[in-house]
Amino acid sequence: MSAVPVEEGVARLLYRDWYAADAPVQQVGRHWLVSSRDLVRRVLLDQETFAAENALDAETPMEVAALRTLAGHGFRLPHTLANNSGPTHPGIRALLAPYFSPAVIATHRPFIERLARRLVAEAAQRLERDGIVDLHATIARPLPLLVLDRIIGLPPDDIEVVKSFAVAALELFWAPLTPARQWELADQVGAYHARLRRFARTGDGLAATLRDNASLLGLDEDDIVGVLFFLAVAGQETTSQFLTALFARLMRERQVLDAVRTGRASTADVVAEGLRLETPVVTWRRVTTRDVVLAGTPIPRGASVVLRLAAAGRDPDEVEYPEAFLPGQRGSRRHLAFGAGPHRCLGALLATMEAETTVAAAADLLGRCRIVRWPHYPPNLSFRIPDALVVSEYGAA
Repeated sequence: MSAVPVEEGVARLLYRDWYAADAPVQQVGRHWLVSSRDLVRRVLLDQETFAAENALDAETPMEVAALRTLAGHGFRLPHTLANNSGPTHPGIRALLAPYFSPAVIATHRPFIERLARRLVAEAAQRLERDGIVDLHATIARPLPLLVLDRIIGLPPDDIEVVKSFAVAALELFWAPLTPARQWELADQVGAYHARLRRFARTGDGLAATLRDNASLLGLDEDDIVGVLFFLAVAGQETTSQFLTALFARLMRERQVLDAVRTGRASTADVVAEGLRLETPVVTWRRVTTRDVVLAGTPIPRGASVVLRLAAAGRDPDEVEYPEAFLPGQRGSRRHLAFGAGPHRCLGALLATMEAETTVAAAADLLGRCRIVRWPHYPPNLSFRIPDALVVSEYGAA
């Protein structure tokens, strides 16, 4: 086992999506958990009281061996994007925004549609040949990375190399870990970070844009590497995870899937409801800059506040039927899957388009299949990290 045992009560609170109507703010261990949509959004909008500096802190404090390993690779992760409440954050976001603007993303739609159709066709061929196919490995895993590479440019690595690094980073910083597993992940993440540093010095695309604007924005090489590091993970891995979870959910929601296949349901409504119920980033963190009272609960300065984005999507004050998958229902689009405020996900439009396009392309294939191996999601404070979604055709042995 790679994860340390987690006390059952703490695990139940940290790693599940349930909505706590009677306890919108509660302390669990060293975290204060916030569940209601209104409070989660309020925290995200108040950067002065709830700073982002702890967003990328390791959930399992780094052991000396892991720290030495990271240092040996020259690993440094300054405050650049998700963990930055400082003066450089607006400038970095402004520099990145044109890559993810509606007009620019629209120019990539034909590529995304062709890619989705190709990957779905390849999965269907494998299903016909082998009798089973892993939809996570064949469709959900590669598609967002290939799209991100087209948009911002990434080091010319094999897909497996980048995906393995991204998953390792999510485990290293957000999972409960043994010292041995932490050391192993630190070596893997540190090695790829060193590769990103080399790419930051000579790469094209976004890397070149960051270099050209470094002096204007007050960035050094560590800052540039930090931006590339975060985008290489968050810019594609969370979308992969969402696609897998959404595929699995739709194969349980046969009426919804049939409506998509026959054009009676909007893929936009289906994806919005999927983001609400299968939120890829289930929690996100903030740290208090002063003593504060939230919903009558005192929280001290320097406390870790865990915003339960997935639970907020089930807030009965916002959604008529919180646990039901009903595309288009009241409140469906009021989810916080992409956050809110100064740190709202830059790639929200891209991720949504990828999901809508891929669902449309895969609907017929999903309708033909049944799940023979559900995704396994290991304990993780903030992310669903599926290992597989294996399906066979109905009627197959």
